[in-house]
Amino acid sequence: MTDFTKVKLVVSDMDGTLLNSQGQVSSQFFNLFKELKKRNITFCAASGRQHNSIIDKLSTIKDDIYIIAENGGVVKKRDEVLLSNYLQQEKVLKLIPILRKIKGANMVLCCNNAAFIESTDKLFIELFQEYYHSFKLVDDLLEIPKTTPVFKIAVYHFDSSEEFIYPAIKHLKEEVLLKISGKNWLDISDEKANKGNALREVQKLLDVTKGATMVFGDYHNDIEMMQEAHFSFSMKNAHADITELANFSTESNDDFGVERILEELLKIRT
Repeated sequence: MTDFTKVKLVVSDMDGTLLNSQGQVSSQFFNLFKELKKRNITFCAASGRQHNSIIDKLSTIKDDIYIIAENGGVVKKRDEVLLSNYLQQEKVLKLIPILRKIKGANMVLCCNNAAFIESTDKLFIELFQEYYHSFKLVDDLLEIPKTTPVFKIAVYHFDSSEEFIYPAIKHLKEEVLLKISGKNWLDISDEKANKGNALREVQKLLDVTKGATMVFGDYHNDIEMMQEAHFSFSMKNAHADITELANFSTESNDDFGVERILEELLKIRT
């Protein structure tokens, strides 16, 4: 059995990891969280989602956890902002026209407390609200960064972000951070805005080492945070690159992969 006795911090991605295919967190997890808290083990949710969307999924424990949102664009504990990384205004203004030219691409400008879209595709708007609860539909996204800082640009393609979005913007990878964050999503952020840098900030605040950190993830936007934990777990449903990178593996998000490992952790930490 793996020695979990040193674990002080548990970090989990949301979609494809802690959330099942229906976008739900299990009641089992919330029961396990109570036991983690009793043992002074800190929990951190790390997602490409908007902060408000993560809070909605974890509302009953929101005051007791750290939250890494927007793929490391912002880190919060309750209402306190611990870290923020915005995209430079000129880069946002450069990217919007390029992304508009990609057939089938739907853009989201992710800002503090709100997201902005210009797409009128009803199917996209309905789907995107699962990830962004606070949003505004505007006529021209180019007007937003002139007055509002942008954490990241999230781009959605109904077929494949890796196949249809990334090839059209990969020439920009030296200027911004490009992350395929799911089958349909690609995120564009400041070079420093990744889950790994955000996790390091949380570790520093808590005085927790890599050897005392447990991480769960399933996609490319989890790579950097996987590298900041000895106990890095890939989900059974993870992208092959994550499976190869992780030190350990667990069952899928629909088969309680996170919960199974937390049960093992708690058995050792009685």
